[in-house]
Amino acid sequence: MGVAAGPIRVVVAKPGLDGHDRGAKVIARALRDAGMEVIYTGLHQTPEQIVGTAIQEDADAIGLSILSGAHNTLFAAVIELLKERDAADILVFGGGIIPEADIAPLKEKGVAEIFTPGATTASIVDWVRANVRQPAGA
Repeated sequence: MGVAAGPIRVVVAKPGLDGHDRGAKVIARALRDAGMEVIYTGLHQTPEQIVGTAIQEDADAIGLSILSGAHNTLFAAVIELLKERDAADILVFGGGIIPEADIAPLKEKGVAEIFTPGATTASIVDWVRANVRQPAGA
């Protein structure tokens, strides 16, 4: 990505068979209301679709919402595909029902941050602002 002008661009995605998207929509709206450009992919996206969207949309980050229990597989697949497509500079973060014991291994695989139930929208917005590239003039 490099240093791009304009607002931070985030793809918010619901990978796999998980059909509950209320939390993802709340986060997408919070990021949008904070001045970021948000691309919400909708339900039942494959890792390939998510990575393709992020590259096509010139995203700075991908936020995955996973409630299905498939977080280890889905996060790893997205990160691997980003590497394969020479897009490993797109930051991956996420949240959902993710056991505490799985957070450190996910971070070791390259997930930048995991937000668990109870995380506030303000804390997520603040984290994205602090960890994803800064918009021009910031």
